[in-house]
Amino acid sequence: MLELLDIHKHYGSLRANDGVTIAVERGSIHGILGENGAGKSTLMKVLAGFITADSGEIRLDGESLPTGSTKRSLESGVGLLHQDPLHCMPFSVLDNFMLGRPESFILDHSTAQAELNRLSDEFGFSLDPDVPVRTLTIGERQQLEIVRLLSLGIRVLILDEPTTAISAEQRTSLFATLRTLAGQGMIVLFVSHKLEEVDEICDRVSVLRLGRLVGEAELPVPTERLVEMMFGEMIVQSPRVTAEPGEPVIDLESISLHDRLVTLDDISVKVHTAEVVGLAGLEGSGQQTLLRVAAGLLSPARGSVRIGGETLTGRGYRRHLDAGVHYLPADRLGEGLVEGLTVKEHFALAGIEPQGFLLDWERASSEATARIEEFSVKGTVDSTPESLSGGNQQRLLLAMMPEKISLLVMEHPTRGLDIESAELVWTRLLARRSDRTAILFASADLDELLRYSDRIVVFFAGRILAVLDATETDSEAIGYLIGGKERV
Repeated sequence: MLELLDIHKHYGSLRANDGVTIAVERGSIHGILGENGAGKSTLMKVLAGFITADSGEIRLDGESLPTGSTKRSLESGVGLLHQDPLHCMPFSVLDNFMLGRPESFILDHSTAQAELNRLSDEFGFSLDPDVPVRTLTIGERQQLEIVRLLSLGIRVLILDEPTTAISAEQRTSLFATLRTLAGQGMIVLFVSHKLEEVDEICDRVSVLRLGRLVGEAELPVPTERLVEMMFGEMIVQSPRVTAEPGEPVIDLESISLHDRLVTLDDISVKVHTAEVVGLAGLEGSGQQTLLRVAAGLLSPARGSVRIGGETLTGRGYRRHLDAGVHYLPADRLGEGLVEGLTVKEHFALAGIEPQGFLLDWERASSEATARIEEFSVKGTVDSTPESLSGGNQQRLLLAMMPEKISLLVMEHPTRGLDIESAELVWTRLLARRSDRTAILFASADLDELLRYSDRIVVFFAGRILAVLDATETDSEAIGYLIGGKERV
């Protein structure tokens, strides 16, 4: 049995974990559920040695585990699979698989490759040992990290929001793997805010709110009970809102290019003022590449990009910004935020014009304080983005958006957000349509695409398979198209 006993972790006045006690039995999949900022990730990082608790104890099979050291936690049998798996991107799959192995100075690549192949075959993974990790999808990187942790002899596998960036097919494969591991006697901790997934995969759930354990339940249970434990009340979703589209804001015509994992061939998409267009498809099907073309981060080999009637093909990201295009990336820390800089410093960089060589720090602090309150960011002006939960990082990115945007380009806008946070995000995004802002976004969440899009563009293998009216289709039809088929 795994026991977390009276775990406390404070950051100043913020009580990230406030006396949390949880017990998990061997051979089970245990859900850790809670809204963004509830303390889920902090608790799991304490268990995995990334964070030292202020007080409390961790026991595995009655033995007290060391804290504050990932190396010692791994040696004790505890491994954490992060939401974005931690890999050395230039290294090969095999090199990453061998990281952390307690071996001599001379590494035995042949033995490691045999073990990688054995574990991959056991779980039905297809991992080429020789390719760079940067060419893998998020789902494949998750598979690599799972077999790496298994090779290190872990007995407890922690998964932190593991389904936020993978396709439905990869999710099915992941769940099958987790059930196999639990059947072999492993303890699996499944950290999530997605009620339907916790109910589907977990045997039991512990719910955190504001750093405290507020309830536990054997599954399945009615969704309403889990929601009330998470938020203290039921969440009422706002009705679908539409707007009359106007003139074209962006016209992507006959776009062709090759970008690492995918080749776009003669892709054309047009988005009008006040219109929301969603892009659907398996990861690597082309939707992310098209978004980067729209934002000016990639230049097409052929075709044209027109924004507001002006041709901006190949003009670059800076020129797109000047034209009113704002890009919200999926990789929050890698592309959207700067590790080590405070929230106040982010606002100073994002929008406060310097007076000569000096920044108005008082104004930056005032702006950051107001936006933190407006977007309900659980942090302060002196917080760094890496100290915030994934959901609060996303709220911070939204809080930093400019006042006037003609085209908002987004990858997975509510990835990792709980129900309440996602509702807040889309309420604010759709409010921008009153200023005639157009929205172009990609999401792996079919319900999100159906609820908020006016039109849905379905990608498959670098081409557009269908353009659908969101009010006249459903998730089953989109699911078939994503797989390259049509519903019979």
